[in-house]
Amino acid sequence: MNQLLPETRQPDPEQIRANVRAALEEDVGPGDITAMLIAADSRASARVITREEGVLCGQPWVDAVFAALDSSIEIRWHSADGEAITAGDTLFTLEGPARALLTGERAALNFLQLLSGTATLCRYYAGLVTGTGVRLLDTRKTIPGLRIAQKYAVACGGCYNHRVGLYDAFLIKENHISACGGIAPAVEAARASAPGKPVEVEVENLAELQQALDAGADRVMLDNFTLDQLAAAVKLAKGRTELEASGNVTEATLRAIAETGVDYISIGALTKDCRALDLSMRLV
Repeated sequence: MNQLLPETRQPDPEQIRANVRAALEEDVGPGDITAMLIAADSRASARVITREEGVLCGQPWVDAVFAALDSSIEIRWHSADGEAITAGDTLFTLEGPARALLTGERAALNFLQLLSGTATLCRYYAGLVTGTGVRLLDTRKTIPGLRIAQKYAVACGGCYNHRVGLYDAFLIKENHISACGGIAPAVEAARASAPGKPVEVEVENLAELQQALDAGADRVMLDNFTLDQLAAAVKLAKGRTELEASGNVTEATLRAIAETGVDYISIGALTKDCRALDLSMRLV
């Protein structure tokens, strides 16, 4: 398998709507009392700009926010998800009822800032391993309720998605191995319980890697291996399985890990350490 899951480039529309419903319920509640100060028939235009460079991401969520508030709002995008943006760029313009534009501002920008920040960080990390052939993977260390959104942002930023949750691929770790009585029994049980699901095994040394190879694991996660151990693991595997390095991955160590020849590197920071991009909406 080339990766545990396809790139999350087209999120489920219903998941987007669910995210938006939760955001609006949290922010608007029974009604935006400040927006009510504006005449009901007042119309306005607005533009959203970025104050810093980065990678745009979150358009489907922004569209869904304003569609939920008033279907007559017109949005014109000047950049697409995955495209580089520069400080001062107008990202999109809006036209419609003034109340709805102002009510949706914060929810829409929250999605766009967070997801653009995630995509921007991923683009930066991907640039650090250019030319090595390694693929950088996200993890399940995501903001609760926004996993699909953040994984979409990871893909927009040029990195790749690991499993979405506990249901779509096996990741057999130390405690699973212990409870099952070993690596081979754990892999065998996984094959029997859910045929066709990818099976990955986490190992802590070369001896366990050999067991995982013998058991026929689709992928092996090399947990906290040193650079020498990673290089040895690549030689030992000889293409029999995919290898994923995990643990002790920082900006300083990333390139060296990639150059050992592993297929993947998983990095929790892609989704848990992102900083929201600085965006602003102004009526015009």
